[in-house]
Amino acid sequence: MHDKTAFAHLFPATTLREYDIRGIVGETLHTADAFAIGRTFGSIVARKGGSRVAVGRDGRLSSPEFSATLIEGLIASGMHVTDIGVGPTPMLYFAATTEATDGAIMVTGSHNPANYNGFKMMMGRKPFFGDDIQTLGRLAAAGDVVAPAEGSVVTRDISAAYLARLLQDWDGGDRALNVVWDSGNGSAGDVLQRLVKALRGRHTVLNAEIDGRFPAHHPDPTVPKNLEQLVTAVRKQGADIGIAFDGDADRIGIVDDTGEILFGDQFLILLARDVLATHPGATIIADVKASQVLFDQIEKAGGKPLMWKTGHSLIKSKMAETGAPLAGEMSGHIFFADKWYGFDDALYAAIRVLNAVIHSGKSVSAFRKSLPQVLNTPELRFDCEESRKFSVVAEVAERLRADGATVSQTDGVRVNTEDGWWLLRASNTQAVLVARAEAATPAGLARLKATLASQLAASGLAPDFSGANAGH
Repeated sequence: MHDKTAFAHLFPATTLREYDIRGIVGETLHTADAFAIGRTFGSIVARKGGSRVAVGRDGRLSSPEFSATLIEGLIASGMHVTDIGVGPTPMLYFAATTEATDGAIMVTGSHNPANYNGFKMMMGRKPFFGDDIQTLGRLAAAGDVVAPAEGSVVTRDISAAYLARLLQDWDGGDRALNVVWDSGNGSAGDVLQRLVKALRGRHTVLNAEIDGRFPAHHPDPTVPKNLEQLVTAVRKQGADIGIAFDGDADRIGIVDDTGEILFGDQFLILLARDVLATHPGATIIADVKASQVLFDQIEKAGGKPLMWKTGHSLIKSKMAETGAPLAGEMSGHIFFADKWYGFDDALYAAIRVLNAVIHSGKSVSAFRKSLPQVLNTPELRFDCEESRKFSVVAEVAERLRADGATVSQTDGVRVNTEDGWWLLRASNTQAVLVARAEAATPAGLARLKATLASQLAASGLAPDFSGANAGH
C-alpha cells in the first residue's frame, strides 16, 4: 500500500466547474493542479481497466507547460498518452472518438481571457462533467490514486486525418461562395488555413496566427463587439457569409452578407431545415435560451423540437439518449450526430452551414429576413451569491405556480404568456442568474421585463435592464 497523504491535492473550489476545470493562471490554477488532474484522472481510467489517454492543447501561453505537467501526472498513473499537440478542442474529441483511447483531456481556457486556462475531459466516448469532476476533486483531496506506475507518451499529428474527415462531408455544389473567416488568433488557425485551401470559392482568413495573447480581439463570437472586424471585412469584400470561432473552436458565430449577426438560434433553423430534408420527423434539440421562433420553425419543417438544459455536456448526453441528429445552443455550440459523432465542433458546423447555404439557393440575409421578426433581450446576467442562485430560481418558480402561470422547469423557469416568454436560470459556472425575454411587440417585451424584474425584486435582487433590447 502507498501513503495516500503523499498524493493529496486540494483544488480551489472555484476551479471545479460543471463542465470543466478552469481558473486564473498563477492565482487559482497552477502546474501542481495540472499534475494532480493527470494523476487523478489517470487513476480513474486505470480503475476502469483503461490505460490510453489522448491530450491536446490550445494556443494559450500557459498551455505548453500545463500540458507537459498534466502528461507527467498521467504517466505517473501508468497511462500511455498520445499527445496530439496544438489544435482545436474538437480535434481532441475526434481523436478520442475515432482512436483507441480510454479517455481524453484538452488543455484550454476556451473563450475566457488570456490569463485563464483549464481542462476539458472525456471518459471513453462520453463527456466527463458534473459529478465526475466533483468526484475527481474528492479523490485528489484524499490522495486516493493508484500506486505509482510507469506510463509513456508519444506525439502524434492527427490533423491530416481530422481535415480529411471534415472534408468528407463538404458538398461544394455548383455555387462558389465568398467567405470571410475569423479564427480570433485561437487554436483553429493552422487547421483552418489548410481547410479553406480545399474548399471551392474565395476564402479569406482573419487572425489566423495562433497567439495566446489574442491581440486582435477577445475570442468569443457571442459578443457582437468581437465580430466588428469580421462585419467590416464581409461588407468591404461583398462576401456571402462571415464565420467566427471562439478560442478553442468548439463554438461558432455567423455574420450574413449584409454584415448582420445571426444568433445561434437563427442559424440553427438553417441547419435544421437542411437536416430534416434527409431525416424527416427527426428530433432537433435546442437549449432553453433559444427563441420560440426556432422551436416553431423546426416543427414547421417537419421536425420534433425538444427544449433542453443549457450546457454542452448536458446536450450531448440528451442527444445520445434521444437519437437526435442535430442540436444547438445560443452560445454557438452546434452538435451533429448526422454523419458526425455528436460532439460540438465549430469547424464541422461551418462546413454544414456552407452546405445549407448552397442547398438553400438563397443569400444568408434573405434567410434571416424570412424569419418571423421578434423582439428579445440579449442574455442578461445578474450577480447573485453562489449560495443563493438556485434558491432564487426555486422561489420564483413557487410564486409563479401559485399564480397559475404556465411554467417550464426544464432548466430554471421559462414562462409563456400572451406577450411571449421569459427565462430565469442559475448559471452552472458562475455566481450569476441568467435571464432572457422575447415578445412580438415593444410593449409586450416591456411587460415581460417588468414581470421578471418584480420576481427578482421579490427575492431581494435589484436587476439592471439597461441595454436589454434587441431584435431578431
